[in-house]
Amino acid sequence: MNSNSTNAIKGDILVVDDHLENVNLLFTMLTEHGYEVRQVINGRQALQAAQYDPPDLILLDILMPEMDGYEVCQQLKASSETQNIPVIFLSALDDVWDKVKALEIGGVDYITKPFEIKEVLARVENQLIIVRQQKQLTEQNDCLQEEIRERQRAQQQSQQLNQELLRSNTDLDEFTSIVSHDLRQPLTSINANAQLLAMKSHHLLDEDSKRCVTRILQETNHMDQLLQDLLAYARLGGIDTTKFKPTDCNLVLNQALANLHKILEESQAIINYDSLPTVIADRVQLVTLFQNLISNAIKYRREEPLQINISVEQTDTESVFEIHDNGIGIKSEYFEKIFQIFKRLHSSQDYPGSGIGLAICQKIVKCHGGRIWVDSLLNVGTSFYFTIPSL
Repeated sequence: MNSNSTNAIKGDILVVDDHLENVNLLFTMLTEHGYEVRQVINGRQALQAAQYDPPDLILLDILMPEMDGYEVCQQLKASSETQNIPVIFLSALDDVWDKVKALEIGGVDYITKPFEIKEVLARVENQLIIVRQQKQLTEQNDCLQEEIRERQRAQQQSQQLNQELLRSNTDLDEFTSIVSHDLRQPLTSINANAQLLAMKSHHLLDEDSKRCVTRILQETNHMDQLLQDLLAYARLGGIDTTKFKPTDCNLVLNQALANLHKILEESQAIINYDSLPTVIADRVQLVTLFQNLISNAIKYRREEPLQINISVEQTDTESVFEIHDNGIGIKSEYFEKIFQIFKRLHSSQDYPGSGIGLAICQKIVKCHGGRIWVDSLLNVGTSFYFTIPSL
């Protein structure tokens, strides 16, 4: 369309007729009804105008000197730049053969001279409606094709990510193998030999040597626990949520307490708990979650008798668990940091551990589609909260 067109212009029309009275009549009539009209008087000018600035519609006379309308239309349809411009033939020829030929070579309509203004306007508007609809379809198709290309690119990216994930999982499996065998085996051997040395040569060792052996045993035990916790943390990334089953949290808690029986007795902790719900979960992972949070409360207790209260609140969408203790508490600036792997607030001499337990808890909860957070006051106590989606 001509660059001077505006939103008010209903369409750009090229009129081709060697009779100036016809050209002037069409020009006046069409411009009065909101169309932009260009005029040429022969076929050569028509082809040049259409190539330079393709109009929305061409009104083409048949009987013209040098090049008639049929030949002009054939050349328009032969060019990729102009072949889609609709052509309405104007002619005093009203023989059926002339009309059929006009349609066969690519014309979309045929108006017989002398023409009626209303008829011309109706036929012009009808063709321009078709043009606008075709443009809309083309634009929609372009958008659809772009969307398809975007999806294909996204699919390719997804495939690449899956391949990278597969490689990452392979690396993780290799790492797990190294940790579970190549690292733990020599560590076990060191620990066993240190124990043997302590038993067989105890009477030969001076006090410094005995302390060295004791430190070897303590550090190898600590390292073995650290490797076990690392393995547990790494394996959580591959948890299969499709295998989650209805899990009675009362049985989960009983198992966790049984696993902690020895340190519960040593700490003389008092455990109070509500009746707990059944949730969709991995039972082993929930046992680890409860066990880590309870053992954390035992580890960071004060001198006064330790009390641990386990409760739950139900909402329409989730179960909100709370494990509260009256331990040493946590400063508020550390609430987010304590869930980071290897993040310790105290030295391992004061409070032994790997520094991975709460990171494992957070990963378990996230794998189950829940949240975990903490609220605490120094020298008052700590509450750990976590959610599991309801059945």
